[in-house]
Amino acid sequence: MLYRLKTDLRLSVITLLGISALLGITPFAIMRFAQGNAIAGLVDLTIMLAILSAMTYAWVTGDTARSGFFMAIVAASGAVAVGAVVGEPGLFWLYPVLVTSFFLTEARYAIFINVAAVVALMVHGVAFSSSVQMWSFATTAFVVSACAFAFAHRNEDQRERLEHLATVDPLTGVKNRRSMDEELAIATSMAARNGISQGLVLLDIDFFKQVNDEYGHSVGDEVLKELVNLLQKNVRRSDQLFRFGGEEFVLLMPGVEQVGLRAVMHNLQEIIRRFLRHPGGPVTASFGVAVLKPDESPEDWFGRADGALYRAKETGRDRVVYSEDLPEVANVQSAV
Repeated sequence: MLYRLKTDLRLSVITLLGISALLGITPFAIMRFAQGNAIAGLVDLTIMLAILSAMTYAWVTGDTARSGFFMAIVAASGAVAVGAVVGEPGLFWLYPVLVTSFFLTEARYAIFINVAAVVALMVHGVAFSSSVQMWSFATTAFVVSACAFAFAHRNEDQRERLEHLATVDPLTGVKNRRSMDEELAIATSMAARNGISQGLVLLDIDFFKQVNDEYGHSVGDEVLKELVNLLQKNVRRSDQLFRFGGEEFVLLMPGVEQVGLRAVMHNLQEIIRRFLRHPGGPVTASFGVAVLKPDESPEDWFGRADGALYRAKETGRDRVVYSEDLPEVANVQSAV
C-alpha cells in the first residue's frame, strides 16, 4: 500500500483528496443538516460519496486516469454547486479544486474544468456581492490555475526524466535490466493470451575484459555502443534490446518461429563478425537463444537462454546455441 502511494503520484493525490473530503466535508454536511439547510447538506454528502467512490475505484483497478478525471469533474462541479447554494463562503472551496485538478488529470482537461467552473460561477452570479468582487475572484482563480499548471508541468517533466534514468542504460541508450524484467513478464502474458511466439536471445561479447584491459574503458564503451548500433539497424522495430549488465545484452523478439529465428541469428552473427571492431581487430560474440514454451515462466525462459549462452562460451565462443538443441538435463542444470 505504502509502495503504491510512493510510486504513483496521481494515486497519492486521489487518496489525499478522498481523505480530505471525508474529514473536511463531513462536518459541514452534518452542520448544514442540523441547521435545516438540507439542499446544501445533500450537495456536500453527494460530493463526498462521489470522491470516495472514485478513490476506491482507483485503488481496486489501478486506473488512476479515469478516476482522476472523474474526481476532478466531481470536485469542480461540487465547488460550483456549493458556491451557488451557500453563496460567498462557498467560493473558497474552489481554490483547492483549481490546484488539485492539474494533479488529478491531464493539463488540457484540467484547464477546461477550471475555466468551466469559474465561468459557471460568474454566469450564475449569486455568490458575488458586486461585479468588482466577481472579476477579482476570476483574476485570482486564473493566477492560482496558472501557478498550479506550471508546478504540475514541472513535476511531470521531472518524473518522466527519473523514469527514463531508472529504465534506460545511460551509455548505450537501450533499456536496462529493470525494463527487461517487466517486458519479459508482459511477453509471457501476451503469449498465453494470443499464442504469439516469443524468442529470447542472450548475447555476450567475447573476451571483452581483454579489450578494456589492453585499450582502456573508453574503447570498450565505443565497442558496446557500436554493437548496439549494429543490432538496432538489423532487427525489427518490434524487437526490444536490453543491456543486461557489462558486455551482456538481451534481445526480445516477438512473433518469430524457429526457422525464421535461426536465419535472423545467422545474419546477426555475420554482421557482428564483419563490422564490430576494436584497435586490435574484429570482435565476436556468443549467443544463447530460447523460444518461449507454453505456460513457461519468465525466469525459466531466461534460464534456458542463459544456459544456451553458457554452452556457447564453453564450447569455443563466437557461436549461436539454441536451448531447444540442448538435452533437457543440461537446461535444468544451467538454470540451477
